[in-house]
Amino acid sequence: MEVYNHLGPGLLESVYEKAMMYELQLRGLRVTSQMPVEIKYKNTTLGSDLRLDILVEDKVIIELKSVETLMPVHFKQIRTYMKLFDVPAGVLINFNVSDFKQGYKVIK
Repeated sequence: MEVYNHLGPGLLESVYEKAMMYELQLRGLRVTSQMPVEIKYKNTTLGSDLRLDILVEDKVIIELKSVETLMPVHFKQIRTYMKLFDVPAGVLINFNVSDFKQGYKVIK
């Protein structure tokens, strides 16, 4: 919410990502951004251009969006990342909203 209150809606996801990283690090959390998502298929690991936005303490994935409307595919994406990284929780945040509460979803 801090990032949204300072920057407002409508910017690029990359701007929000940098601000979120800064805020989380200020709070003493261990965070990684743009972590490659390795896809395992049968007995091999496939190369992938997928990257999750932010991983917090190896326990929570934060996926950032700046879109008109969150679509079902966005929820599927974060759930798949949670499964691939064996992470119990995720947060999907859409910054392109007039009220932050509309764009914030916790996924378990």
